Parts: sequence; structure tokens; C-alpha cells
Amino acid sequence: MKAKLTLSLLNGLTTTGVTYEVHDTTVSGLFVRVTATGHKAYVVRWARGKKKTLGRVGILTLEKARKDAIRYIAEANEHGEPLDVSRERQVDGMPTLDTFLTDHFQPWANSHHRDSVNSVRAIRRSFESLLELPLDQIDPKRIEQLRTTWLAGGSAPATANRNMTRIKGLLSRAVEWGVLESHPLTKVRRLKVDRRGRVRYLTTDEEKSLRTALDTRNAAICAERDSANKWRAERNKVLFSDLKLLAFADHLKPLVIVSINTGMRRGEVFNLTWPDIDLKNKVITVEGDTSKSGQTRHIPMNKEALDTLTKWKEQGDGKGFVFPGRDGNRLDNVKKSWDGLLKLAKIDSFRWHDLRHTFASKLVMAGAPLNTVRELLGHSDLAMTLRYAHLAPDVKAAAVELI
Repeated sequence: MKAKLTLSLLNGLTTTGVTYEVHDTTVSGLFVRVTATGHKAYVVRWARGKKKTLGRVGILTLEKARKDAIRYIAEANEHGEPLDVSRERQVDGMPTLDTFLTDHFQPWANSHHRDSVNSVRAIRRSFESLLELPLDQIDPKRIEQLRTTWLAGGSAPATANRNMTRIKGLLSRAVEWGVLESHPLTKVRRLKVDRRGRVRYLTTDEEKSLRTALDTRNAAICAERDSANKWRAERNKVLFSDLKLLAFADHLKPLVIVSINTGMRRGEVFNLTWPDIDLKNKVITVEGDTSKSGQTRHIPMNKEALDTLTKWKEQGDGKGFVFPGRDGNRLDNVKKSWDGLLKLAKIDSFRWHDLRHTFASKLVMAGAPLNTVRELLGHSDLAMTLRYAHLAPDVKAAAVELI
């Protein structure tokens, strides 16, 4: 968003749970970054991908931030980069975490990681208090203190571990590229995580409620279209297509049905293209470059999945993404419609990813071998799949009876 930065505007910036930027209309290149946790900082950008944090809002004045931004941009136009940045590189020889992220790690990650944008964003969000520190000042003590803060704030140990994996990976690149002599976090251990904790999946009654809500929502969308067409007919306007003639009013119902019958991750479903769907042989191919494990896998379609995708293809053009966004590009968000569906179904504490747990749990409870479930889910090893082992019917009871 763009606006003239004023003290009143800065004081009124709210924490939204996601990082956002407000660009100054007075000084082009100056903006305020508000992080997901409410941290506000002045940042200047002088070229694509080239930026530097000037200081925190409240500590650095708006007037000083504007003067510094003007100077940085003028020096960048004359010398290629601001002189402060050049001095930092030449005199100190040690980039800050922010500089290393922007100038070194992010360009590398864009070429080597499928999810580089989210990875870099996660590092900035999780380690925002360390962004202005030189890399060689990031030590175990600071990291342990930060991890304690995460846990005290309600983050799960698994979340803390993911954050640690990201920062360790970044520092490994710094060592590999000669920026650091040694890795400062080699002795920082992962937190113990119960990998077989309680799994959230739909009960029989909840699944029935979810399916009923899908039908109710579908009917409501059709009714809204009928109402709109009635209004248009009365005014001799061209009518919209009759949604009652289609199997699905929009993408949500087929998305949910396919997910619950295949166990695919949300991103994997969003990435599906029609060449990945073999209706004749009843197989869905999840390409390795779009899967979390990086491995291609083939998922057989059951009758409901096959019927759903067949009807969904018939009401579209059968080209491009199976579930495209409004502009035909990759769909990237169903939060609003998903939250509304759960509210309609009166289902609490249930995430989209839990549809995957539901798929796996139903298979195990039906007696499917765990290794088969592992292959269908695309787990790289059996350890992740073992979280469903307790659902296998009478396996443990039968085992102890052998004694």
C-alpha cells in the first residue's frame, strides 16, 4: 500500500498477523515494514532486491529516515550502491543477517529451493530481532533465548525445530561461501517432538456433516445465481449460465472430495494440471518438482475421486491447472471458503491438512499396511506414517495374545 508517512499513520499501523509494507509517497524508495508480530522498521530500497533497514520506528525519527533514504538512493544512483553498504562490506567484512539474506541467500534459494519465497519470509519473521546483527554475532545463547521466547508465546516444539532448520541452513551456506569460518550453531540441538502425537481426522459424523455442508453450500451458490438471473431477465440483460446444470457450482466441493480421497497435500492439489490426471487408468501423478519430498508418486483414484474429476473436467476446458484461480493461474488460497464451510458444518479445530490425516486414518482403520499408506502419502520414510499405527485394528492386541 502507498500513503504519505506521518506520525499519526505510523502510530495507527496495526498488527495483522502477516508482514506488510506501507510505501511513502513523499520519498520514493522509503517504506515501513510491519511484521506479523508488530515490529515496525524504516526500510529503503534503491533497486530490485536491494534494500536496507534504516532503523526501528520510534527510535529513528521519520524526518531522519527520510533524509537517510534520500541519501542512500542518491548514492546508489551515483555509485551503484549506498556508501554505507559499501563500507560495511569493505571495513567490517561481515554482513548483517538482513544483508546476507537479501544479497546472498535469497538469490541462491530462488535457484535451489521450490519454496524459496516462503522460506526467506519465514526467516525474516522468526528472526526479526536478529536481522541487524552481523552474522558472526549470531551465537547459541541468542538462539536459545529466542527459542525460549517462541515456546513461551505458544509455538509448538515442531515449529521451533523448523525455524532452527532454516537458520542453520542459512548459516551453513555462509560457512560454505567463506563468510563465516565455522558454524556457530552446531551444538544447538533439536527439541524432542512426539512424532506419534494425536492425529486430528474427521469422525464418521463429522465427515457426514462436512459433505452435507458442501451440498448445502453448492445449492446456496446456485440459488444466488438464479436470483441474479431473475433480476437480469426483468431488465432484459444477458443471463449468466445456469449453475444447476453443472455438477459443481465452484471449485471447493471437488477440491475437498479429491483431497479426502487421495491424501494429497494442499499445495500438491493446487499444482495439479490435467496432464497429471489419467482418467482412463484411474491414476493421479504428483510430480517430484511439486511435491514436498521431491519424489514423483502415483495415486490410484477410487470411484468417488474418478467420478468427481471426470465431471469437473467436463464442465471446464480440460486444460492447464485442474483447479485454477480466477485468472487461470495456480490457485493459492481457499481460506475464506474453507472457513465458511467448516462453520456451516459446525466442525471445530480442523485444518485443510487434516483431510490428509483423514485419508490416512481411514486406510489404516480399514487394515491397509502402513508401508502402503506411506507410499500413497509420499512420506520419505516410515517414521512419519507410524503416527497412524495405533489406529490399525487389533494389531497390538493380537500381538500380546501371542505371549
